Amino acid sequence: MHKLLNIAIEAAVAAGADILEVYESDFAVEHKDDKSPLTLADKRGHLKIMSYLENTPYPVLSEEGKYLSYDERKDWNLFWLVDPLDGTKEFIKRNGEFTVNIALIENGVPIMGVIYVPVKDILYVGSEEGAFKYETYIAGNSRKEALPLSKGNRPYTVVGSRSHMSAETELFFKEKKKEHGSVEVLTFGSSLKLCMVAEGKADAYPRYAPTMEWDTGAGHAIALAAGFNVTKYNTTEPLTYNKEDLLNPWFLVS
Repeated sequence: MHKLLNIAIEAAVAAGADILEVYESDFAVEHKDDKSPLTLADKRGHLKIMSYLENTPYPVLSEEGKYLSYDERKDWNLFWLVDPLDGTKEFIKRNGEFTVNIALIENGVPIMGVIYVPVKDILYVGSEEGAFKYETYIAGNSRKEALPLSKGNRPYTVVGSRSHMSAETELFFKEKKKEHGSVEVLTFGSSLKLCMVAEGKADAYPRYAPTMEWDTGAGHAIALAAGFNVTKYNTTEPLTYNKEDLLNPWFLVS
């Protein structure tokens, strides 16, 4: 498992370097069939990650890979779940809040997760060994910190999305304000929202809006390793993976 973790880290960091090359250029934006933006960075990140993961015994389900029917993957007990560039909108806006996500899923449960933030050179890792954050990972003198970090004396904090605020999410905020008096709000793009809870900078992340399995697998693994739960909306049931429909139900990280 430790060897697989190192492969996932190397893959994510290498993909991040390729993605940064595109980020720093005048890139063109295409559109996929679902009208979401697709850049050269998505493709390059996918190919780089595949060059690493193809050398492992396990199949890969990637957002940018070929479509795999449920019949093809229903018997997968252990597989890689990849989003080569999570936060394409953030990438296009050039705000730096995009990530490379790689997770290892066992029987529907994320048991390992790697999230790399190329612009900030920050790496989040979650596995049976625990959850950790590395700053200046490539640049050297990397500082390894166990998650969650001490949250200190701060108000109850909820992490939300700049672009997804449903009526149910607004209700969640109102309930927490009644419960805690005041509530701080953190806004981040991509899977960084899950990382903020795992890191201890936020107490909850209600995602009452659509996501896909590859959007959450790596962050879910990191949150679990840091001692947090990712549960379906208004239940105590955990989010699961490799479903027939790869669309996630609404969920809460807390």
